[in-house]
Amino acid sequence: QVQLVESGGGLVQAGGSLRLSCVASGSIFMINVINVMGWYRQAPGKQRELVATITRAGTTIYADSVRGRFTISRDNSKNTVTLQMNSLKAEDTAVYYCYGQSFWGQGTQVTVSS
Repeated sequence: QVQLVESGGGLVQAGGSLRLSCVASGSIFMINVINVMGWYRQAPGKQRELVATITRAGTTIYADSVRGRFTISRDNSKNTVTLQMNSLKAEDTAVYYCYGQSFWGQGTQVTVSS
């Protein structure tokens, strides 16, 4: 089994920045076979949506709504994936979930005040 634990959420004013981190722990074998990791988010009353993903080799995909503002990175040696969020907007308010293969974190709240 693999556990994903997020950190770094909080309250920020529009235009500000936050950095989310996710650490994978548990079965080393299973962690090492995880190719795609990423972040999804779910706002109240909306479906969970992809924010950004990154492969073990560093190939990234971003949602159109965050491209140019958010940056995803990964450190395979530390089993971590990070989401740097800049120029935050009120519509970025959501619970952000770390994702790795078939595993999910518990979520961290990001609130952007306008």
